[in-house]
Amino acid sequence: MAKGLLLKKMEEMQIHDIEVDSAGTSANHAGQHPDPRTIANALSHKIDISSYKARQFKSSDFGIYNRIYAMDSANYSDIMLLSSNSEEQEKVRLFLDAAYPGSNDSVPDPWYGGEAGFEKVFHIIDKACTVIAKELKNGDLP
Repeated sequence: MAKGLLLKKMEEMQIHDIEVDSAGTSANHAGQHPDPRTIANALSHKIDISSYKARQFKSSDFGIYNRIYAMDSANYSDIMLLSSNSEEQEKVRLFLDAAYPGSNDSVPDPWYGGEAGFEKVFHIIDKACTVIAKELKNGDLP
């Protein structure tokens, strides 16, 4: 959901030549498409994420991406364990800290919240994506 939202905002702000990807810290869902409820929610906001497929985060991602956002504290810790130096660790942030600096909040899991839960999470992610896209537009991110 976050990848699709950020790409949409980047398109709206005419931000080009920046690669955005999404990866989980576990291989449990690697190769699978997003949850059908996530796809439906994104489509209700005119964002098509149906072609996305999950992949596992790799330590080599530190060499590819300038900024790495973790959706929750558990994933943050898992990503930090894969880092090999302080330069790589500096790239990692909690996603919601973009919208709520210093909050150290995790994106809630919409799994058990029904349609309303997915909509709530969409709006939470939307706020962070707006801030990140503005930072990209202003050149405030590496």
